[in-house]
Amino acid sequence: MIIETRAYARAGLLGNPSDGFFGKTISISVRNFGASISLYESPELHIDAQPQDVSTFRSIYHLRDSVSMLGYNGGIPLIKAGIKKFGDYCEANNIRLPNRNFTVRYRSSIPRQVGMSGSSAIVVALFRALMQFYKVQIPIEILPQLVMVTETEELGITAGLQDRVIQCYEGCVYMDFDKDMIAEKGYGKYERINPELLPKLYVAYNTNLSKVSGKVHSDVRTRFDRGEQDVIDTLAAIAKKAEEGQKALLEGRPEDLHNLMNENFDLRCKIYNVPESNKKLINAARACGASAKFAGSGGTIIGIYHNDDMLNQLFVELKKHNARVIKPFVV
Repeated sequence: MIIETRAYARAGLLGNPSDGFFGKTISISVRNFGASISLYESPELHIDAQPQDVSTFRSIYHLRDSVSMLGYNGGIPLIKAGIKKFGDYCEANNIRLPNRNFTVRYRSSIPRQVGMSGSSAIVVALFRALMQFYKVQIPIEILPQLVMVTETEELGITAGLQDRVIQCYEGCVYMDFDKDMIAEKGYGKYERINPELLPKLYVAYNTNLSKVSGKVHSDVRTRFDRGEQDVIDTLAAIAKKAEEGQKALLEGRPEDLHNLMNENFDLRCKIYNVPESNKKLINAARACGASAKFAGSGGTIIGIYHNDDMLNQLFVELKKHNARVIKPFVV
């Protein structure tokens, strides 16, 4: 029997990037893109290599372009790290795994290096497959933390809980990463929001970007840990936008998110060095009358459009900035 599992791309609606700083966020899963795992029993444990994992290139320029777009490691380190962490979890919780091996293969349609959490989607889908294969139940509130430490502890990737929470819970989720609760339980307060309450959303990602998203938080993290008041206050103000956004959605005021999303991005610019190309993308969307903010760590933006004419205008104007516009499928 072949086990097939899937996890989806995600976009931060409000509050990001405060999730890595005990803040609050609202996120959506974007089912337009996903990562899938195929896993079946085999005599030995085997990981199937994918095209991005190869070590043969047409030329030095092909290698250079491949590394720029795909990074140095491909997806196999994620698979290895995920399998190891799954084994660590089972051992720590006295779960004895049967003596069974498997072959695992991954696929992903999530655009790379634009902050849609393609790496964590692979790990989430892998954990789901391993749980099925070994008939192990991991509580859903614990799973995001396991996925995160797979990336941070095993691979040295800078990561927050937000991406992993929404990829585990799916749909639309409000998250409160309360410091005391996380210290006590290892997870925050996660509340589902009915996606039908959401306004008309678009997502746009720059098809020309090639940067590793896990590296962008380092300077702010250092300043936060150093206790710089401006950074602490700004991140708290960003987290407040998520709190206000949840209240607006639950009270039937989705149009309030327009200003909240714009304010979220403007606050981010106070403490982050935002590349000029990304600012131009944001400004182009706002010039169409839409709201616009980062959906993640860069390269992808999200906002509210008001009607089909505005959406068509976004298609045209953002294409001039090498950006593809989609309507996120959220369930």
